[in-house]
Amino acid sequence: MDENEWLAARFKEQQAHLRSVAYRMLGSLAEAHDAAQNSWLRLSSADAADVENLGGWLTTVVSRECLRMLRSRREQPLADILVEPPAEEASDPEAQALLADPVGPALMVVLDTLAPAERLAFVLHDIFAVPFEEIAAILDRSPAAVRQLASRARRRVYGTNSRQARIRA
Repeated sequence: MDENEWLAARFKEQQAHLRSVAYRMLGSLAEAHDAAQNSWLRLSSADAADVENLGGWLTTVVSRECLRMLRSRREQPLADILVEPPAEEASDPEAQALLADPVGPALMVVLDTLAPAERLAFVLHDIFAVPFEEIAAILDRSPAAVRQLASRARRRVYGTNSRQARIRA
């Protein structure tokens, strides 16, 4: 097995996780697929020998791609994007699993009210348990600033005051 085949196999192992992260960030299966594919393009052109934690590296890449996509989504609210998936997408077992996810369309609409950085901090930390230090590296901010972003997002998502949101965290 050559290096490209080995890399493709490692990516395949991570692909479902990457799509799940991207779907929760973007709310669209098509965009989630694009973000995951873009992470493959980055991986295939990178020097993977220097990557110690491939799963973490790919999560960082797909998160940054989602952040870029969210920032470019200025005029199209998420509610307009959330539509029934095409029949061929809905028949795919992975797509069905993503759609059956407990993060429903209502939460996706609430997430759309968050700034992209808040959304990324909330989704990665509260849903995927990514440490604040890793999220800080993705956003080029301090861990304390990322904690604040996640806290602010949590208050908006849960519709609570700051004390109740801290208790839930």
